[in-house]
Amino acid sequence: MAGKVQPVDNVRALYMQRPLKIGTRGSPLALYQARLVQSLLAKKHSVYNPDKYLPICIYTTSGDKLKGDLSEFGGKGLFTKELESSLEVGDIDIAVHSMKDVPTQLQNGHKIGAVLEREDPRDAFISPRYGSIEELPQGALVGTASLRRRAQLASIRPDIQFALIRGNVGTRLKKLKAGECDATFLAYAGLKRLEQPGVATQIISLDQMLCAPAQAAIGIEVMDGNGFAAEIIAPLNHVETLIRITAERAFLRALDGSCRTPIAALARLEKNKLFMRGELLADDGSQRWTRDGFIHKANLETAARLGFRMGQSIKAEQSTV
Repeated sequence: MAGKVQPVDNVRALYMQRPLKIGTRGSPLALYQARLVQSLLAKKHSVYNPDKYLPICIYTTSGDKLKGDLSEFGGKGLFTKELESSLEVGDIDIAVHSMKDVPTQLQNGHKIGAVLEREDPRDAFISPRYGSIEELPQGALVGTASLRRRAQLASIRPDIQFALIRGNVGTRLKKLKAGECDATFLAYAGLKRLEQPGVATQIISLDQMLCAPAQAAIGIEVMDGNGFAAEIIAPLNHVETLIRITAERAFLRALDGSCRTPIAALARLEKNKLFMRGELLADDGSQRWTRDGFIHKANLETAARLGFRMGQSIKAEQSTV
């Protein structure tokens, strides 16, 4: 990570050198996240005209263009590819991502320069007719594009049927209202950020449905050689969140995780102790491999080792089945 930032110097650089260009997808949630980063940077560095000196550049990514099941096209990386290409050629200085969409192995020269403080990582169950998972009738149709959510729900309710529903939050809610399915799931953090927490019918316990690795965390990607941008964004980094998602993403990496594999993980930090749970599921929810881990004196290096070791342990057990 970059060293201590001198705000006055950075503001002078923004005004005299060039604007810091922020890249993002164009969905309402992605735009919220980019505007949040813009607002935090403007406040931190006393930028009086953020739209001029911290402009937001909107991109349509492969994940936005493709129809159907994204796991068939490679999954992770489809929502970051075009933004990363723009970083490389210098069209933008930073890219704002939902960290759960970011591949565990970044391309050479790329790095996550900062992560914001994590929101609530739980999933929200949404249904116009049923108050909870338990209230769903036999054979109810649940719409989701997440293999993790499908596998977790199938392990609880093997009678449930599934339909593929993709799109941004508004699109999915419209499909639900139109009767395309009986219920769906969304990240509760996204609903809160869009100021729609009341849409959630039930907030799912993490004991019932463990979240995706790095769910509810916002990351800021930058090129290694762009010291100007790295220094500007460094004060936004929330170290506790970074340590937590580092463990979760290492777990995902050990399992060769992508959108084609149902994987869940959550780490929590208490003082200097890191606790983590990770799980891998069969696609149909019929099998579930779970690990719990713990370390003292947590830092980025020890967190990564913990997550990777837990993932390797599950992988070894799964290979014997």
